[in-house]
Amino acid sequence: MTYCIYHIPGKKIGVTNDPERRITCQQGYTEDEYDILAMSDDIDYISELEIELQKKYGYKVDRQLYKDLPMNKPLSKTMNINITEQTTTFPCPVNKLKGRLMDELGMSWETEHGRCCVDPESVRWIMDNVKPSMYNKDRCYVYNKAFARYFDNNSCCRTNTGALNMSGHKGLNLNVGSLNRFDLIRTWADERGLYDKGDTKTQYLKLMEEAGELGRAILKDDQPEIVDAIGDMVVVLTNLSELAGYKIEHCIDQAYNVISKRTGKMVNGTFVKDTL
Repeated sequence: MTYCIYHIPGKKIGVTNDPERRITCQQGYTEDEYDILAMSDDIDYISELEIELQKKYGYKVDRQLYKDLPMNKPLSKTMNINITEQTTTFPCPVNKLKGRLMDELGMSWETEHGRCCVDPESVRWIMDNVKPSMYNKDRCYVYNKAFARYFDNNSCCRTNTGALNMSGHKGLNLNVGSLNRFDLIRTWADERGLYDKGDTKTQYLKLMEEAGELGRAILKDDQPEIVDAIGDMVVVLTNLSELAGYKIEHCIDQAYNVISKRTGKMVNGTFVKDTL
């Protein structure tokens, strides 16, 4: 694999093994807006050189060497997948694959068509598209090109440090190997079949039930119950959003984009927005 150090003048110096995808598709810069400063198959050399050039050009220096980022760590320690030009093969039958994948959240690997990763959303894609091996009943596989395109079509991006982020729907920004609270809630719910058997109506009723508990806790000034009820409502809202086809992060972002532009004043303990 060939690694490139790229320079976006006035912005940053970084490393990638796919300039078009990393710089043009993900960051929006055309070929005439960046330079390739160095290329090498030696990830150790490139990692050290990146830091040197960041210092030389006066840019913010990455806290981790490129080679030490999660996406460049060895593959799973327990699941020995087999990667060919066309497929990624998993060492278990289809009916046991989901559980194995959920134990491997955060693992990633490189294919001819791009980097792939295991997160709660990509597990769903895998389970929808996996095929049993014709030659070994204890193995199954997915096609690399289709899997890599899944990430392209679902807002796969990298942070400024180069760590992969994956999104199966609008709004999710998932750091590989480091699940946030909403991801943990979704993983918990998915493992228990809530997304397969639940629906928005039942979750709405659950939300009203939790809202009632919050109201009673507020009236009693029961602080532990207030905390518990608010937490339960966030869990229900996370799952309701998922069942409606959106990430709760996306809903929050949409709401904030609206309220951040509002002006108004407090009246009797309530914020009243200005009218046009």
